[in-house]
Amino acid sequence: MKLDIRLPEPPAALRRGPFRAGAFRDTLHDPRTAVVVGRLLGPAFLICFLTGLYSHVLQHQPHWLALPARPVWGYRLTQGLHVATGIAAVPLLLVKLWVVYPHLFAWPPAKSVVHALERLSVAVLMMAAIFELGTGLLNVVQWYPWPFPFVPAHYWIAWVAAGAITLHVAVKLPLIVAHWRRPRGAPADPQGPSRRGLLTVLGAGVGVVTLATVGQTVTPLGRVSVLAPRRADLGPQGLPVNRTAAAAGVFAAVRDPGWRLEVAGPRPFALSRAELLAMPQSRSVLPITCVEGWSASAHWSGVRIRDLLERAGAAPGDRLRVFSHERFSPYSVMDMPGEWTDDPLTLLALMLNGAPLAEDHGYPARIIAPNRPGVLQTKWVARMEVVR
Repeated sequence: MKLDIRLPEPPAALRRGPFRAGAFRDTLHDPRTAVVVGRLLGPAFLICFLTGLYSHVLQHQPHWLALPARPVWGYRLTQGLHVATGIAAVPLLLVKLWVVYPHLFAWPPAKSVVHALERLSVAVLMMAAIFELGTGLLNVVQWYPWPFPFVPAHYWIAWVAAGAITLHVAVKLPLIVAHWRRPRGAPADPQGPSRRGLLTVLGAGVGVVTLATVGQTVTPLGRVSVLAPRRADLGPQGLPVNRTAAAAGVFAAVRDPGWRLEVAGPRPFALSRAELLAMPQSRSVLPITCVEGWSASAHWSGVRIRDLLERAGAAPGDRLRVFSHERFSPYSVMDMPGEWTDDPLTLLALMLNGAPLAEDHGYPARIIAPNRPGVLQTKWVARMEVVR
């Protein structure tokens, strides 16, 4: 059903601007350019969505869902790809919006009910995409100038963006198919501004922002990634730190000479740090990977979690709940599924790169496990419980 909308012509002042006859008819604002840029932006958003969904599931893993603990670098790859692709999507989104923004000035604003709904869906898509990339960038530098929690907001708006993109592609599918390939015999660049030039500048921009930031994940590029918020080799004991012991407010607990690890289970026990060091020690080379995208490998040594659980009377595959001395954090209590508790590389780490853990790295003891987000590598461990 068509909505009969009879709007007056735009004012004369506006007719001299974007409403004027023939405005934006060059090749840089035509459907072909929009489709070419969209072919790059669409996969970027898809990669961001899938890798972000994987990260969210890892951090909030349902009890019924089994996920692998290997490869050890799995989360390093997926989260590094998530952040790098998200940063690369910023210039792609800006160019896409610049190509299509003349349509925002279409007159009348709505020609039918269907057209009105289509424009509304585009508005939702634009706002969701800008929100996701904007909040994601600020999360990379750990600046949160908003009153809402980042993780649930970023997660749910990602679903809104995914739905809006799916709807937009479905509506525009005939146009996308028509302009997916350059028609045979058509000139590569008609007269006017060069589409090829625009795409060359866009490719260069994506390359520059990627190279300038990806070094926080691809460590050999660390010295040339001048805009990366983290360097893998900078920090106490040669490893970056997100949250210090001072920020966590744990100095009193971790400096207590009477500190003991409590392990609750069928056969509960408690051990001092000296007693933990007297147990058989295992060594692992594992990366720390944070949701902000940076990662760095280190040499860890300590007691295997499965040895501690066996001593506590746990059965293979039992879950573990870990409590930190840090109280005011959403991750001060962490659940670890059996895929990780059974893995011989999962440690209660006591040493880092051949030296006792620094306080900022979790002294007197912390968790280190393969293929896990850094927020789940609990520092300043106070207590562990067997969960069945």
